Amino acid sequence: MTDAAPLPEKLQNIVTLFRSAPKPLRLQALLEYSKKLPPLPEKYVEHPEFLQPVPECASPFFLVTEQNGEGGVNMHFKVPEEAPTVRGYAGILREALNGESPETILNVPDQFYMDMGLSELITPMRLRGMGAILMRLKNDVREHAQGQG
Repeated sequence: MTDAAPLPEKLQNIVTLFRSAPKPLRLQALLEYSKKLPPLPEKYVEHPEFLQPVPECASPFFLVTEQNGEGGVNMHFKVPEEAPTVRGYAGILREALNGESPETILNVPDQFYMDMGLSELITPMRLRGMGAILMRLKNDVREHAQGQG
């Protein structure tokens, strides 16, 4: 597995969109994705013990993945409304990777978000949080994939 793995098509489209947008529009686009993030399914609201925390994140961030019937991975995120940049990042991950195969998700380059032109807009701490979210997501996918095998 190399860092040169191509991004899944949907994710590549989002990265390209961000990179080509003027700076003010990048932040606006991130906020749009934060609004697109669907609420946590009821079963996880009632059973938060299934959620994986991402302690590296400045905001309380939780995620959970589950295999769907087609062998893809469904992902759910719990991110406070008061953390729009992190919610936006979660929205991007969900939009681009929800329903993809475990292999596709595990092959996403760990630093892909650095190509989105967000480093000029977001603090280094938040950027590190983004990396941590992707790592936790991959760990969760890996654990579920092994559980299936």
